[in-house]
Amino acid sequence: MPLADQLIAALIDILGPTGVIAPGPDMLPYLGEERGLFTGDALAVARPAKVDEVAATVRLCAQSGLPVFAQGGNTGLVGGGVPAGGVVLSTERLTRIREVDPLNLTMTVEAGVVLQAVQRAADDADCLFPLSLGAEGSCRIGGNIATNAGGMGVLRYGNTRELVLGLEVVLADGTVWNGLRGLRKDNTGYDLKQLFIGSEGTLGVITAAVLKLFPKPAARATALAGCPDLDHLMAVFARARTLSGDTLTAFEMMSRLAVELAVSHIPDVRDPLDSPYPFYALIELSSSRPGDPLDELLESVLGEAFEAGEVSDAVIAASGPQAAALWSLRESIPEAQTREGGSIKHDVSVPVSRVAHLVTRGVDLVTRAMPGIRPCPFGHVGDGNIHFNLTQPVDMDRTAFLARWEDMNRVIHDLVVDLGGSISAEHGIGRLKRDELTHYAPPVAIDLMRGVKRALDPNNIMNPGKILRIDGA
Repeated sequence: MPLADQLIAALIDILGPTGVIAPGPDMLPYLGEERGLFTGDALAVARPAKVDEVAATVRLCAQSGLPVFAQGGNTGLVGGGVPAGGVVLSTERLTRIREVDPLNLTMTVEAGVVLQAVQRAADDADCLFPLSLGAEGSCRIGGNIATNAGGMGVLRYGNTRELVLGLEVVLADGTVWNGLRGLRKDNTGYDLKQLFIGSEGTLGVITAAVLKLFPKPAARATALAGCPDLDHLMAVFARARTLSGDTLTAFEMMSRLAVELAVSHIPDVRDPLDSPYPFYALIELSSSRPGDPLDELLESVLGEAFEAGEVSDAVIAASGPQAAALWSLRESIPEAQTREGGSIKHDVSVPVSRVAHLVTRGVDLVTRAMPGIRPCPFGHVGDGNIHFNLTQPVDMDRTAFLARWEDMNRVIHDLVVDLGGSISAEHGIGRLKRDELTHYAPPVAIDLMRGVKRALDPNNIMNPGKILRIDGA
């Protein structure tokens, strides 16, 4: 019997017929990635429904010398879940919410639970799980943890890393490490969970997690402000942070081109301001205290900003639907860029004090490198994470434009590193930025990462070829 047939038969013995997908049309959604940059192949897709089945699947692959490619919602943007032979291990059937503990403000969930379902379960318990992404209706919490996802609430609540108290992980030999502890304080040796958060499936398969919850916001205020330039927008951020303190939940920046593309391509999205402005700030305050006068506080912030010339126009949402419409403008930008044509994307971060320099200098550099290019920066100004995306020139062929990806990477990434920043803020490394990581990271850091990889996955079967090259793979 051929190896593929033997493997599928063995997997069916472990998972049952509904737990295995053989090569064919049903496998195709597991082989590519969202932007179409990478396509892979696999001998089978394994769909375990409980941790023991994950462990048995990994053990089988380890004994057979086959690579394991863990995959959640497959919404990643760096090719981190694309297989290259071996077995795709999908977590889509690991969907139990094992426990919600409102007093401890924790929730224990399996890796395949969709992020939006985690949010709703927290809401049902009168709590908040603050991780929020554009893909929250389809991405899965295990993938969010494996990539240390960021999103809209990092300014106040931190990255996913800061929202995880404990993990359950299947290691490369099929052993299960149960670290599901809902403790805020635990100094018993190395904090092992941190090795797996952000590791993109290269060290083990995350099967469950204890998540940190927060009191549910009882009051919100949301505004959109038009600013004459980025320096003034950053001044508004500093003012909002000073006056509103820890009620400042989000502070997002959008360039004029980003707004134009969203309004042009996405139905029902509009610019609520009467005139166009070079940059826009989306500001949100929230509080768990009922009756907090956040609208008045936001009005005060904007009023002072008007007097200082930092804001030219602004609108404060008068209702929940109006606030949702303002957020829709921001969240529609990635899809609008895709509809506009080719887009070379950079998910980077710098210290907040250097954001204006990054964008201003970056626009100048890429325009010099490619006349006619349309820089489309937007993102999470409050935590220094800018999506410095580049839209193709109007008269340029898409394929020819995307062929310049590496050239544009060098321009932006050199600038980011010079400013003390990171070439990957929230999307991970995967396959797309693997060689960029090696190019920019100090050799000692690469050696340390390879040492960790070899210690936990000596045979390099866990998502090989992602983040780092190991032994030529």
